[in-house]
Amino acid sequence: MKAMSYQVDRVIEELDAALRLLKDTMRGIPARRQGFVAIHDRMAKSMAELTVNLSDARSVVES
Repeated sequence: MKAMSYQVDRVIEELDAALRLLKDTMRGIPARRQGFVAIHDRMAKSMAELTVNLSDARSVVES
């Protein structure tokens, strides 16, 4: 089961890296057009919830 826990950790790390890259990329984009900011904010909130749920699942996977 430790291998599964490691995989969860890797997914969380890769998701975090992708979201940081998106945040850095967003700085150079005029994002106020056509409601893009609202869509981005909803996606970021959903990704945060996913990250928390994956982190919580780690303890179940390790059992």
